[in-house]
Amino acid sequence: MQATEILMNEHRLIEQVLDCLEKILEQCTAEKQLDTKSAKQAIEFFRTFADRCHHGKEELQLFPVMQANGFSGGCSPVMVMLREHELGRLYIQGMDAAIEPAAAGDPESLKWFSEHGHSYLKLLREHIRKEDLCLFPAANLRLTERDQEQLLVAFENFEAKDILPGTHATCTKIADELADRFGVPRVTIGQADHGP
Repeated sequence: MQATEILMNEHRLIEQVLDCLEKILEQCTAEKQLDTKSAKQAIEFFRTFADRCHHGKEELQLFPVMQANGFSGGCSPVMVMLREHELGRLYIQGMDAAIEPAAAGDPESLKWFSEHGHSYLKLLREHIRKEDLCLFPAANLRLTERDQEQLLVAFENFEAKDILPGTHATCTKIADELADRFGVPRVTIGQADHGP
């Protein structure tokens, strides 16, 4: 297995929750109120799984190896991905800040939650597409077998040291609860594919 396969498998779970976020946003627009519980669960998933676990492996492990192998410079694909990670964090902050006032019925906060949510959806779906179709295949062509082996070990160490035990199980449970609630198909990722 290559390190990028692990990341692509994680993308499928992230897409599952993006599909749920889309349903939350549709419901928010149609009913002029926010499903606060679902919104909070989605944000918890995106912050913990998509950002800390998934982007953590990319930013701390994969991207530095790619940069050492020629993917460097201010406009490199790696720099573009890093900027998109930062932008995604801002959209998550925007959604999170709007939840409580939106729950209290503030129409402006409902609007802000929806705008940040739609921006996040568009950004992440395009970001995943770029990584799956362009960045990861390019990395697989450029990185050596030794690079790949070292990345797998680094991913494992990152999950063991930097991510609390049970985090993946908790995030998968959130993803599946949301999927069941909104009629979104569940994806299956093997435990061996994505850590503790």
